[in-house]
Amino acid sequence: SFNSLNHDMTLPEFKFIWYMEYSHRMWGRVVGLAYILPAAYFWRRGWLSRPLKGCVLALCGLVCFQGLLGWYMVKSGLEEKPDSYDIPRVSQYRLAAHLGSALVLYSASLWTGLSLLLPQHKLPETKQLLRLRQYAHGTTALIFLTALSGAFVAGLDAGLVYNSFPKMGERWIPDDLLAFSPMLRNIFENPTTVQFDHRILGIASVTAVTALYLFSRKIPLPRRTRMAVTSLLAVACMQ
Repeated sequence: SFNSLNHDMTLPEFKFIWYMEYSHRMWGRVVGLAYILPAAYFWRRGWLSRPLKGCVLALCGLVCFQGLLGWYMVKSGLEEKPDSYDIPRVSQYRLAAHLGSALVLYSASLWTGLSLLLPQHKLPETKQLLRLRQYAHGTTALIFLTALSGAFVAGLDAGLVYNSFPKMGERWIPDDLLAFSPMLRNIFENPTTVQFDHRILGIASVTAVTALYLFSRKIPLPRRTRMAVTSLLAVACMQ
């Protein structure tokens, strides 16, 4: 990277990015210890039920897997590519896997914690409630996909290709949207397509969250659930 791109970098500039990377690694290790050590203590004291032991083991495995994915991702940015003159960068596929794993770990930890702290509401299984639950799951999947597409934008520096909105340059659909062959490669490797997909997914996510909120207003829901849906809309707008 120094020879190909940053040959004029000063020592203080290098120290800045080095400490950013080092802090990220150390923070990840602290997070791992903050989870594994108390979990081992609770397990030894017999405070975990049998189902909870399964959750604890799964989350522990996911914590370790997340660290392994981080190493695997960084390794891709250090590999020599003698036939390539491209800017050295980590693989966008590994970056998306690392981010996706982090989102799953965070969501699973939060879900497990809230399940223990807050009693589950017993609501009548009406047709409207079932539809709301299905729509909420679909919205969750769409938001997750949008976040993963953001990792591809970051990995390819696709945010630098077009910086106008809602149009991309002078066009709604750019000319080089399907420039790569075979066509499927564009979704993952063409910076223009990656940014275009991220825009569409982002707009779709905000639309889905808004529709979820409006639909929830028609159903009698507990205060906690209503607050969660309202907070989701607020965060989506802020994002």
